[in-house]
Amino acid sequence: MTAPRTPARLVPLLYLGTAHTSLALAFLLVGLWPRSVAGFFYHAWMVGLVHLVTLGWITFSILGAIYIVGPIALRMEMPQRRIDVVMYVCAITGLIGMVGHFWIERYAGMAWSAGIVATAVLYMTWRIGAGILRAPVQPAVKLHIVLACANFWIAATMGLLVAWNKTSHALPGFVLSNVFAHAHLAALGWATMMVIGVAYRLLPMTLPSKILAGRPAVAGGVLLEVGVLGLFVSLLRRSSWAFVFGALFIAGVAVFAAHVVWMAKHPAARQPGMPRPDFGVLHAAAAGVWLVAAAAAGLVLAVAAPSVRMLHLAAAYGVAGLVGFLAQIVVGMEGRLVPLVTWFWSYADSGYRIPPPSPHTMRDRTLQTIVFAGWTAGVPALAAGMYLESAGLVAAGAWSLFAGVTIAALDNGLVVAAHWRRNVSQTRATA
Repeated sequence: MTAPRTPARLVPLLYLGTAHTSLALAFLLVGLWPRSVAGFFYHAWMVGLVHLVTLGWITFSILGAIYIVGPIALRMEMPQRRIDVVMYVCAITGLIGMVGHFWIERYAGMAWSAGIVATAVLYMTWRIGAGILRAPVQPAVKLHIVLACANFWIAATMGLLVAWNKTSHALPGFVLSNVFAHAHLAALGWATMMVIGVAYRLLPMTLPSKILAGRPAVAGGVLLEVGVLGLFVSLLRRSSWAFVFGALFIAGVAVFAAHVVWMAKHPAARQPGMPRPDFGVLHAAAAGVWLVAAAAAGLVLAVAAPSVRMLHLAAAYGVAGLVGFLAQIVVGMEGRLVPLVTWFWSYADSGYRIPPPSPHTMRDRTLQTIVFAGWTAGVPALAAGMYLESAGLVAAGAWSLFAGVTIAALDNGLVVAAHWRRNVSQTRATA
């Protein structure tokens, strides 16, 4: 017997495993060669590292997680199909090709690789968008997720144009302006809006709290979309309106933050065995702090005159937004999702006769403490190192984050391995 909403198994584990590998590799490379990063940031090697974080970690984590949160939180059917495995192979092949060609500075191969990974993610976002439109969830959740998918299509198109421009030099506009526009649409329009849309359903389950996603949340989604599209165009045109649209996007985030505060003030009954402190919530709170820092830095960059100091601030801004906020918020969500989905798998495998242990008891608290400490120490060290052009601080931050990522992967592996051991034990007991 299989429940109609039991999450898929193979593809989400493939995406999540690849995501951990990508992020660990990025921090490993930075730790080994910090001087290649501490300085001017727009060079092929650095862009390859950034894509390990944005595509390899953030996007692959979102794609893997959607197979889990779709059935569990979004009330959306997300069954695994054969083409999903094919698309995963395309995605990882394209990611490896992109990063490898950035490494050797062969831009024609990089552009083809970008097209392959973009095709895979475009397929996935089409599935996500179509599925969420049919799901019986609040309009605000649908709005954020559908707009996030649409923003990825625009960002992917822009990214392909930038890649093609590396060999043809036919794209109009200033090179860095095109790159910044692409990066902001991907990070804010795709990743941030997807995280917010999912969080409206996932946070009430994890805090736990009452659900809130009414008309103010819809207005927040509109602010986010107007802000990010306006920012995209303003950055392309090097317009002073970037500050205005950046402020609109921040206002949309503030609407979501107000809803999170409301959820925290209206808790639901806590489930038995819920740990304190909850490291998933701690990671999310730390990510929120870095979001505030990134927003402040972004507004300064939008109005300040170009200078060496502003270039240093831009590097720290990238760390705050991509690593401190987006990468760490994924860590917080994953800390809850992996035990939750293994609980569903185990219960389904027992024919829904034997309830597994509570997902709150599946994590190793010592490993969770080390992971949180790694991120808490690593992000500020990396951001400060980028701002000060200090190879020592960059290396210290990278190694701290590398430890956090690898130990988190070990913790996830132990949770999934315990699930497989329970299945073997049950099979032997009934044989």
